[in-house]
Amino acid sequence: MRIATDFPYETTREDVRIPMPDGTRLYARIWRPVTGEPVPALLEYLPYRLSDWTAPRDSQRHPWYAGHGYASVRVDVRGHGNSEGLPGDEYDATELADGVAVVEWLAAQPWCDGGVGMFGISWGGFNSLQIAALAPEPLKAVVTVCSADDRYDNDVHYMGGSVLGVDMHAWAATMLAFVCRPPDPEYAGEDWRELWLTRLEDVDPFLHTWLAHQTRDAYWRHGSVCEDYGAIGAAVLAVGGWHDPYRDTVLRLVEHLPADRVRGLIGPWSHQYPDRGLPPGPAIGFLQETLRWWDQHLKGRDTGIMTEPLLRSWISDSHRPATVYPELPGRWVGDTAWPSPNVTPSTHTLGGDPVLVRSPQHTGVDAGRFFPFGNDADLPPDQREEDARSACYEFPVTDAPVEILGRPRVTLRLRMDVPFGQVVARLCDVAPDGSSTLVTRGALNLAAREGRDRSVPWPPGATETVTFELNGIGHAFPAGHRVRLAVSSAYWPWIWPQSGSAAGFVLDPAGSALELPVRDGDTSAEDAAIAFEPPEQAEPLRVAVPATLEEERPERLVVRDVAEGVWRLEVDPRYGGTRVYPDGLEFSEDALETYTIQQDDPLSARARSAWTIRLHRPERGWDVRIETRSETACDATDFLATNEVVCREGEQVVFHRTWERRIPRVARTED
Repeated sequence: MRIATDFPYETTREDVRIPMPDGTRLYARIWRPVTGEPVPALLEYLPYRLSDWTAPRDSQRHPWYAGHGYASVRVDVRGHGNSEGLPGDEYDATELADGVAVVEWLAAQPWCDGGVGMFGISWGGFNSLQIAALAPEPLKAVVTVCSADDRYDNDVHYMGGSVLGVDMHAWAATMLAFVCRPPDPEYAGEDWRELWLTRLEDVDPFLHTWLAHQTRDAYWRHGSVCEDYGAIGAAVLAVGGWHDPYRDTVLRLVEHLPADRVRGLIGPWSHQYPDRGLPPGPAIGFLQETLRWWDQHLKGRDTGIMTEPLLRSWISDSHRPATVYPELPGRWVGDTAWPSPNVTPSTHTLGGDPVLVRSPQHTGVDAGRFFPFGNDADLPPDQREEDARSACYEFPVTDAPVEILGRPRVTLRLRMDVPFGQVVARLCDVAPDGSSTLVTRGALNLAAREGRDRSVPWPPGATETVTFELNGIGHAFPAGHRVRLAVSSAYWPWIWPQSGSAAGFVLDPAGSALELPVRDGDTSAEDAAIAFEPPEQAEPLRVAVPATLEEERPERLVVRDVAEGVWRLEVDPRYGGTRVYPDGLEFSEDALETYTIQQDDPLSARARSAWTIRLHRPERGWDVRIETRSETACDATDFLATNEVVCREGEQVVFHRTWERRIPRVARTED
């Protein structure tokens, strides 16, 4: 990693408040080049608190952009951080309208030449796309990283029409803890307490809303740019990683947006910016690559980026199963169109007799983290135990390697004797020694087989054929290995089990098949020409991470109660820990997620999260603590959601509330 200090421009930084049409002021930090000429502005717009939580990451890129001739702006969403107003649901109409107002405000500043770009990862990548679909005139270009075009089926809420047990609950619990954090008096001033208490009175856990919309209705269509790709007028650089759950959005954007306004890039990365050097690598000079995008579309310079292939992808070589890889072996390939003429579907029919698939409910404990962040225990371990809980079909790789690029597809002929269930398919690379590396996976709620916008119970005893895609991937299976398709009826805690799903289903290989997107494995001159500069960033923020006497717990711990048949997965998400900022803020956070299930009982599923956050400024005597507890459980008819928040200033409790909700399963909502 090169730390850049020799920028073309000197830079300045200032904090401002941007007025919204209703008078609410959003807190912003602006890095600008020292120049007498107006320059384009770049906007990153998030709820994650620019004065502390994202400050280390912000310092890596915003000053870098300013040093290269852009006003780079980081804004806290309304009701978060030091912005005024009340927090809303993610990507609600107010957030997006505020975003449009910020874009227009930036374009009108005397130091801006009228052109604006937006960028961001995850939440910031989402709202960059969504605001681009609202088409404010100054917004000319977007860089969206690890984001989704479909809020229902490619976000943290649902997968294949099934409730995501692992992140529907965990992310709602995380946001409950995050939204309850106070403004910082160092930046918000003496009104911080009034702003905080007003926010707290308005808080409602996101989970209540998300579970109330269990089919793809108008709630999820809002903000899903896949509803109308044509509404996006800005040029879009779409970036993802094969270990990020949102990578399929890159494939859809390069397919549906005009080729003269889009480019796609998918590397081996996790849910991180590709220059940060977090596993798996290799990292690239991502800031330099985005500078080519900004210079092309905001300054009118021909940087050559639009002559790059429409989609640049990393194809990983075969690798042994592990929960972390510093770097993955592989190569870059380029495709000038998507779907690519270099990719040909290859169909493999399943063989054998019909088989009863009745997976234990704890199938999925080795799934790995839904959102890998580059931690040591994020990725799936050896899949042999999961494969043993599934029905497996194998296809030998004989004479030459088989490279796949895109979304595999499975067609399965199933008989089920209960109205509700789910099917999960995993694609694994099996080495000659039997080790099994997870390549990709997909899931289908069988009640969503006719569309994600409806719930159609399975006629008990009926046999039907279902087809669904697995997540996109670039992977090379070497000769001598086997391609394994593993099919299970459970996948906890990723997929919340359906009531009655312990009965499983009968899989009939006749009429069932695996379709692989096989790419021509020859290395072309275009592939060989793909290259990136080494990673480069601005000088890092000097954040201290003090040592503590607390014993560090495992990132992921699986516990089996043999007598009771209960399995427990404990996860420490390790977002931030304890740190001390240069401005004197002492910030600490501790979180633990726990998922339990009885191996024969789908109604025993429980997800729990506990958060403790402390913000402390010793020189001011300011000390606040937020504690949240969240639990999601179920019975045959309802989800049961319990949330509790306790906020303290010093030793005094200033806010305490508990929510308890029963939310019907397979809820049907009106558009």
